[in-house]
Amino acid sequence: MSYTGPDFDVPQPERPGRLRRGLLTVSLAALVPGALLGWLVYEAVGDPGGGSDTAAPPSATGSPSASEASKGAKASEKPVPPSSPGQNGKGAGRSPAGTPAASGPLKGKVVVIDPGHNQGNFRHTAEINRTVDIGTNRKECDTTGTSTNAGYTEARFTMDVAHRLRALLEAQGATVKLTHDGDSPAWGPCVDERARIGNNAHADASVSIHADGAASGDRGFHVILPGAVHAGSADTRPIVSSSRDLGERIAGNFVRVTGEAPSNYIGGGTGLVTRKDLGGLNLSTVPKVFIECGNMRDSKDAASLTSGDWRQKAAEGISEGIVSFLRGS
Repeated sequence: MSYTGPDFDVPQPERPGRLRRGLLTVSLAALVPGALLGWLVYEAVGDPGGGSDTAAPPSATGSPSASEASKGAKASEKPVPPSSPGQNGKGAGRSPAGTPAASGPLKGKVVVIDPGHNQGNFRHTAEINRTVDIGTNRKECDTTGTSTNAGYTEARFTMDVAHRLRALLEAQGATVKLTHDGDSPAWGPCVDERARIGNNAHADASVSIHADGAASGDRGFHVILPGAVHAGSADTRPIVSSSRDLGERIAGNFVRVTGEAPSNYIGGGTGLVTRKDLGGLNLSTVPKVFIECGNMRDSKDAASLTSGDWRQKAAEGISEGIVSFLRGS
């Protein structure tokens, strides 16, 4: 997601110095700030490589890890297909609450996954340019998102990771719902509707997946947390604390599993950013965060984002953060 989209006003970028490399012993149960500590460990032990086939380490939370849940499945360049296609064959036939697995440690938990943007948005500019109420003001319904310099779109990336993430969570018994799936609907949904989908599902956790479109040389991931907003139809105060817990756990596990560094251009090296101008967060009544998995405009980040093996790791890192949050471990 570029910062010039409907859900983003251009923030003042932070330009922290390089993180010092050093060997630290980290307990992933204390992820404050998880991303920074995890990255220091990663720097100490070495870069596994964005396209590596190395299996992700088991979860340090004591719960079954996403890697273990998907044991025996080979990560490939092919996107993981929807696990329950509808009558149109494109995964739109799921029930409003999603399709739960028969059993597992997350049975009874509901997770909403929000793949950022939509591959059909560029064909529906009039629809996505109309403004919607985000509580504090009005912004455009959605944008087309960004892409790598070679043309791999953010919308393709987010949908692929969302499908992989859904499979991992359903394998552990969670009920999972996507805000949209493939090309159904043909555009959007608008940012306000994305929030309502999570609210109406009474989600225990909701995660919006994105990739950034910053300048070349700007690298790394960051997790966006809701700030305390109480204006118009927006009131995030009840979810600020729980959303921070969710975001810190995702950040710590994401850096551990993927080896992706926290952002070097926003967040002060922590991989965590608090925002009050995002409709998808402002209108949420359930714990929710955004994750920008990397910068599509940077060649090194783009090499990871376009790798199927790395996207599987990204899904595993996000999944393990969600599992840790839902199990409180």
